[in-house]
Amino acid sequence: MHASIQEFLNHLRVEKQAAAHTMRSYENDLRLFERFLEETGASEPPTAADSSRLRRYSAWLATQGYAASTVARRLASLRSYFRFLRRSGQVDADPTAALRNPRQPKRLPRLLGVDEVIRLLDGIPIDTELGVRDRAMFETLYGGGLRVGELVGLDLDDLDFDQDLVRVRGKGRRERLAPIGAMASDWIRRYLNLRQPAEAAERGLFLNRYGNRLSARSVGRLLEDHLARAGLRDDASPHTLRHSFATHLLDRGADLRSVQELLGHRKLTTTQIYTHVTRERILDIYHGAHPRA
Repeated sequence: MHASIQEFLNHLRVEKQAAAHTMRSYENDLRLFERFLEETGASEPPTAADSSRLRRYSAWLATQGYAASTVARRLASLRSYFRFLRRSGQVDADPTAALRNPRQPKRLPRLLGVDEVIRLLDGIPIDTELGVRDRAMFETLYGGGLRVGELVGLDLDDLDFDQDLVRVRGKGRRERLAPIGAMASDWIRRYLNLRQPAEAAERGLFLNRYGNRLSARSVGRLLEDHLARAGLRDDASPHTLRHSFATHLLDRGADLRSVQELLGHRKLTTTQIYTHVTRERILDIYHGAHPRA
């Protein structure tokens, strides 16, 4: 790995306090760029790449079968890298300035209906400690519309049972208070009576069978198991519950700005995807029910 890339990664870790999965993404993206330079016979270091070289890299990514969203993310990593190089005086100009992302198809988020969410939650066996944990965990995920990273990052000190709130650390380590509802609070209380940490100092709320903090990947696997048990779509993910949370609120009259706050979005435009979802649902109902549709 070129020294400038290592310096950039150190900057992300120390100065930006980037999360571990973010660090892995940047490292993988920049290693791929180095691989491209090697495979195309470029003798110069990555710091010497010009706009022409970067356009060829973008075209090369498209030939590797990556989705448009993946190509866009890899190019975003390059932009961050070259902005760092320019700020630190290692390059005179930013060669990514004219780089364009590939056109991405508009895709609406996957959703579960209210009845499907209830079916999922009620179908979780609660005759074991781990079953109670899973019920509490997915009630919290849906009840608060949390990201899976926010869920597994919850500590015991983040709970506020008096107001049915949890303190979550979202993207960019921004904190917010998220309401989770009385049902999720009740299941968390039941789980806390059974929770068995490997060490007394373990502050993580949701623990694995060994008493250590549960990982986001494990939450995804557990959801797959419970979806299969409930006979529901197998392409849903923990993020599907977050999308469903937002859509169900809007369907029942919540305003977009409030949903933005609940989701922890910095920009309202990020939340506006859900207006398209509800519009699609309205049209589906219309076309399915109106005799002249």
